[in-house]
Order: sequence, then C-alpha cells, then structure tokens
Amino acid sequence: MASQLPSKILIIGATGTIGKYIANAIVSAEPRIAQVTIFTSSATASNPDKQALLSEWKSQGASVITGDIGNADDVKQAYKGIDTVVSCLGRNVLANQTELLKLAEESKDVQWFFPSEYGTDIEYDSSSKDEKPHQNKLRVREFIRDNVKRVKCTYVVTGPYPEMFLPLIPVAEEAGGYDLKSRRAVVVGSGDDKIGFTSMPDVGKLVVAALRHPEASLGKVLKVQSFVTTPNAIVEEFEKQTGTKWTVDHTPNQKLREAEKASWEKSSPIATLYTLKRIWAEGGTLYDKTDNEILGLKPEDMEPLSSVVEKNVSGKGY
Repeated sequence: MASQLPSKILIIGATGTIGKYIANAIVSAEPRIAQVTIFTSSATASNPDKQALLSEWKSQGASVITGDIGNADDVKQAYKGIDTVVSCLGRNVLANQTELLKLAEESKDVQWFFPSEYGTDIEYDSSSKDEKPHQNKLRVREFIRDNVKRVKCTYVVTGPYPEMFLPLIPVAEEAGGYDLKSRRAVVVGSGDDKIGFTSMPDVGKLVVAALRHPEASLGKVLKVQSFVTTPNAIVEEFEKQTGTKWTVDHTPNQKLREAEKASWEKSSPIATLYTLKRIWAEGGTLYDKTDNEILGLKPEDMEPLSSVVEKNVSGKGY
C-alpha cells in the first residue's frame, strides 16, 4: 500500500454530521478514485432526508450498499475487494469500531483503515487519558495497538470544527459562543488564548490528502488544521462582517470548570460540550507544527476564518 494509492474505498457513516463532508470529498476527488462504496443501513437508505445525498453520490459514480455494522456477515461482505476503509461513525457508536477493525484484520482484502478520530486530540498530553469524552476513542486505539497487526491505521486528528464551536447554546452559555441575532458573544477566559480549528469541508479535504499520500500517512497519527485563531479575533470577524459592535461577556476558566463538574455529576448531555470547550480554551489544540505540509497542503489551501464566519452570517449551517 505504501507504494500505491488506494483504489477501492469503503466509507462507513457517510451521511453523518462529519461523514457527509468526508464522503463528499472522497466521491468528488480529482483525479477520481476508482471505486467508492458507501456502506449504510437500510433505514438510512430509505430516509427521505438522506436519499438526496446518497443519490448525488451515486450520480458521481459511488455505489451504495446496505447492511448492519453490528452484523459480522454484512461487514465481511462489504469488505470484499476493498483495500481501504474510512470510518466516519459518530461519538455515540465509536466503540463499534473495535469489531469493524477485528473483521478488517481478518479479511484478505482490507489493508488500510481510518478510524473515526476527527476532532480533539485524545492523546495530546498526560491528562488526556482522564478526559471522559475521550474514553471510547482511547479504547479503540488500545484495541488497535493490541490486536491490529496486518492492517495499517491512520488517525486524522483535526481539533474542533469552527462551525460547531460558534453557536452560543442558551443552556450552556458558560461554554462560550456567538449569537448572531443578538450580536453577543461569550468567550472563555481573556479571549486571547489561541485555538486550532479545522473546518468541516477541510476535514474531507485532509482525509483525501492523506489517502493521496500513503507514504506520509500510512499508520500515522496526523495532526492537521485549517487555521489558528482566538475567540476575540472571531468576535472581530463577526463585527467586520455584520458592520456592528458586539457585546462581549467573559466566562472565567474556573467558572467553566465548575459548570463542567456540575454537568457531569447530573449526567447532563451537555457535559461533553463543557469538557471539550475547556480543553480547547486551555491550549489542547496547539502544535509547534502540523502535518498539513506532508500531505501537500499549504495555508492558502485551507478554509480561512472569514469564510467560516461568512457562512454563519448568511445562515448556511453545517
């Protein structure tokens, strides 16, 4: 595989939040990838909200097969003739990847596997192993280290998506965010601490770049980003594009930690958001150097902050 590009790719979780960006980038990649197959459930394939997306990919040459990722026979059948699997499974089903990886290791065809790692770096430093939202991804990595020997795995670690970072959630204002309607922002700490982001379209672009450069990405943990900025710089960009001065409130880091702790104690579904926002505010997305360059991507190839804010201002959601 290191000497040749993957030619037969299977995408799992293609219609999910980040999956649709990854799948779209792979399906529309130029030069074309010889064979792209979307593996999805029958319920998803018959969902009116998903059918247009699947039809668009089929019109571009992709194949769509249905099955249950929890059914070993369905997965084995999907793996036949496939050299590379790209998983885009969501946070709630990440643990399912251990069985998918086991079956990939047992197959005679699969050589390369991209686990669904897009997002915060789960092995950033010594404290990362204790973060509650990281546990399923950490279990997948442990499984790979202990059990996956033949198949090569590549992790594409992107940090937060700015599209999901921006909204101010009314029930979790301490976590920070930007409310376009009221022209109000809540920033954590001083607002001057840097955060590294990867836009959702760029996640797809970076996965394709990794597929195009197996010599640089095979078996690696890739740290990639679109841009690095600060919460205050985001406010300035919103003010520039809306032509108005925004109200800015600040959440002290300690207050965020207190809200996070209380949220986990209540088993609140918003607890994960608090933890991730705290990790990002404390520098858990920053690197001396990213892997963009070894994948052939320059800063000007990535989506800038101004573009992300423009989409938010114009009402284009993710």
